[in-house]
Amino acid sequence: MASTHHTIDYIELGSTDLAATCAFFESVFGWQLTAYGPAYAGIVSADGTGEVGGIDASTPPRSGGPLVLIFSDDLDATLAAVRTAGGTIDVQPYAFPGGRRFHFTDPTGNALGVWATS
Repeated sequence: MASTHHTIDYIELGSTDLAATCAFFESVFGWQLTAYGPAYAGIVSADGTGEVGGIDASTPPRSGGPLVLIFSDDLDATLAAVRTAGGTIDVQPYAFPGGRRFHFTDPTGNALGVWATS
């Protein structure tokens, strides 16, 4: 599943109980999930070729809904563009098993994330 620069690419749900959250979505919607340890599970795409989201037990559910992640070919350039446009960086860039990402809030309060493979 190829990602496209600056498009919505992934949705992340917070959870206070990973096992219960996974069981719920597996039962209700038949979702297939990939366990990445005690605090994270990936949501497998319907065609099985990648992931469309994840369930993160290190972050409780957000009152505004799930975290939307945008893909970037150049994380550092996107980070600079967010800052230049008036966004606030909430979580500085960090590495994770699939690449790097950061979280930001736009000038009107929408919280989003950006990720890249490197």
